[in-house]
Amino acid sequence: MLTLLIFLPLAGAFAALLLPSERERNVRVLAAGVALVNLVAALVMFAGFDQGDDALQYVARESWIDAGDVGFDVRYFVGVDGLSATLMLLTAFLFVVAALVSWKITLRPREYFAWLLALETAVMGVFAAQDLILFFLFWELEIVPMFFLISIWGTGRKEYSAMKFVLYTLTGSALMLVGFLVLGFAANTFDMEELAHSDLSGAVISLNAVFFLILAAFAVKLPVIPLHTWLPDAHTDAPTAVSVILAGILLKMGGYGLIRILVGILPDQFDKFDVYLAVLAAASVIYGAILTMRQSDLKRLIAYSSVSHMGYVLLGVAALGEVGLTGAALQMFTHGTITALLFVMVGLIYDRTHTRQIGDMSGLAHIMPVAATVFVIAGLASLGLPTMSGFVAEFLVFVGSVDRFEAPTIFAVVGILLSAGYILWTVQRVFFGPRDERWRDLGDTTEWWEQVSMAALVAVIIGVGVAPATIVGVIENGVRRTLGAG
Repeated sequence: MLTLLIFLPLAGAFAALLLPSERERNVRVLAAGVALVNLVAALVMFAGFDQGDDALQYVARESWIDAGDVGFDVRYFVGVDGLSATLMLLTAFLFVVAALVSWKITLRPREYFAWLLALETAVMGVFAAQDLILFFLFWELEIVPMFFLISIWGTGRKEYSAMKFVLYTLTGSALMLVGFLVLGFAANTFDMEELAHSDLSGAVISLNAVFFLILAAFAVKLPVIPLHTWLPDAHTDAPTAVSVILAGILLKMGGYGLIRILVGILPDQFDKFDVYLAVLAAASVIYGAILTMRQSDLKRLIAYSSVSHMGYVLLGVAALGEVGLTGAALQMFTHGTITALLFVMVGLIYDRTHTRQIGDMSGLAHIMPVAATVFVIAGLASLGLPTMSGFVAEFLVFVGSVDRFEAPTIFAVVGILLSAGYILWTVQRVFFGPRDERWRDLGDTTEWWEQVSMAALVAVIIGVGVAPATIVGVIENGVRRTLGAG
């Protein structure tokens, strides 16, 4: 099952490249079909997941690189617990959305959709991998499709933004690889399950140094201030579908790594530095929110809001308790769907107005009532309105962290007030100001692929907000397993 989920998109990518040039317009149907089949497979996997079994499920384990002369080998080892199963479902869902919102791509469509599907393979592999070297391989594989998707199909300073993304990610990855190698050689295994149960206290290595080497990569990807500056540039210049994937999934790789590897394998080191991480989380929430309020570009505004909201993930993880970790994992899922919807709406507005400058827009609700309604729903979910998914995740983070980190939690709560401020202010300026006659001929959401994408995202946001147990129960399985291993 997991091998299918990982490599079916890659097979679709090769099929897209092999389409004859006279049929290249059919590639969007092929890509959407492959993504949809993968979503069905992910739903089957998720529905069959046993919440009461704390062991890895859907396991496939084969020897890959034989290194018996030094006592261990590298394995193709994949499996899921509740945490990775939830994120793989999110990945499959958002790639369907990304394929749909790419429906109008006309520049080299075969290459575009091939890179998009290859990116899905890389991300699926990250969430399924249970061997450090395999994890690193998929982590690095994600960089190549992102570089080409931004640098070729982006706008503005697209080459600069793509290269900045690569440099930040590669620098963090290089440090992470050193940490993985030192950890693996010290324990004579790269198997995450074995490492989680290994006693490394007597190893002749500095576990603190290893902790920070690995933390660097995850802090860049999350991102944590001051390592966040690549994100607004990448978002601003990326095409809409890539912004959806970047905010909805790729940032979650950082949070997933924090829980799966640092909490699961190096819990003592995490516990030693957790207060500093909690302070950094609160600073990310406040600083990101303040920067968000200063933005005049609508897409850049949402990008900076992601920096703020991912601070809640770091705060929940730093608490090192079941409730906080569950809240952090749920925040990754809910932020993925909420921010994806916001970027879909920004792309829709830009396609019609050809501007992202908030000062150039006013009164769009008179002309685009459906788009305005959906944007308001996404905005209210982002600021944590009850009955929407954002509220449940943030509430669990605060409950799980307040006893351990009272002051950082209070600052993080203040971040919600700032979120309400910039979201409501943005909605007022873009949609409910005086009607601007320049936009009187704009069309509303008329394309079927726009309507399907919006409806699916809204349904998930409200569904999880009203019935969070559908996701929380599975996430708790992964949290229990991680804490039990640590």
